[in-house]
Amino acid sequence: MEREHEVAAVPAGVRRLLVDTGEPRAWVSPRTDQVMALLGIWFGVGLMIDAWAHTNLTELETFFTPWHAVFYSGFAVVSGWIIWQVWRNVRAGRQGLAAVPNGYLAGLVAIPAFAAFGFADMMWHTILGIETTINILFSPSHLGLIVTMMLIITTPVRSAWNAPDIGARPSLGRLLPALVGLAFATTLVSLFLSYGDAMQYRPESIVQAFSMLDDSGGPGRGPVGPGADRVAVAMVVTNVVMFSPVLLLVRRWLLPFGSVTVMYAIMVLMPGAQTQFRNVPILLSFVVAGLVSDLLIRWLRPSGERRAAYWAFAGLSAFATWSLYIGVASATGGGLPAVPELWTGAPVIAGLIGLALGALLLPNAVTSEPARPRAADAERA
Repeated sequence: MEREHEVAAVPAGVRRLLVDTGEPRAWVSPRTDQVMALLGIWFGVGLMIDAWAHTNLTELETFFTPWHAVFYSGFAVVSGWIIWQVWRNVRAGRQGLAAVPNGYLAGLVAIPAFAAFGFADMMWHTILGIETTINILFSPSHLGLIVTMMLIITTPVRSAWNAPDIGARPSLGRLLPALVGLAFATTLVSLFLSYGDAMQYRPESIVQAFSMLDDSGGPGRGPVGPGADRVAVAMVVTNVVMFSPVLLLVRRWLLPFGSVTVMYAIMVLMPGAQTQFRNVPILLSFVVAGLVSDLLIRWLRPSGERRAAYWAFAGLSAFATWSLYIGVASATGGGLPAVPELWTGAPVIAGLIGLALGALLLPNAVTSEPARPRAADAERA
């Protein structure tokens, strides 16, 4: 009896959200995911602007800044869109989990968590000050924000993953929201691994680093710039961060031409913002590498069923990406580095790491699942 009184005391609208009616969860329309991805761009670009400010403006003294306004307003509109999709289903009679579209649950749960970490971040800055150096990447409140933001911004990826209309060979337009969401999620990872981001080096620094064997300027540094060891480690980190999401998608779909180019074009925006785009040649080398990867996909047709082609793509794409990196750095940074073992061997190591990632993500070829009936077909059946 006491429990009945407790339930009765809960507002009817809240009960409709909490009591599951048991229907299978539905998919949103492709247009809904497109809007989600567009609003996610607002959210992601807001973070890039904030990252630029923290990196380049040392006089920051307050939490209340224009770039925080862009960032948190992006969170507000993205959150509003997710909540609206759930509320539409509630109004249609669904309750509980049945009201949450497929792929949107993690983003919905992350909304209050992000808000809580945002409040914690405001208190952190108010009490302890504003971070402007590497400590910004280790702040607990920032780490909480980045994890919950990733759950929100990758909503289109989860929505598309098993959508009944997408198939194994989606068009670029149909897959674009997922590509945008995953690419922006990758920029979040690269931001918090900025101390190991090879995209932030200028061509001259790369050529200089690979022209020296003696890092007499100190651990990881030459006399006036990063040493070969530091650049080499950054290449490994960046290779894994950028290439892993591509391999994940290649394992799931035969990617349409242009997919990797779109992703890499988005991924270079974060290091570009942090360096005020002083390293444009290096950033453009990755966009060209995305185009080369798209050509390799068209040629090799890698997939979860074609393990040999998948492995070949993994090794060749990584090798091509970092060959372009060294080549563009040499062409725009003063010529080939002086130590041939470094500039010839670095792309080979990158290719081997790509191959290893391919083997880890696809140790055995997967068989295709039987096609599932569409919702309309199921209803007719």
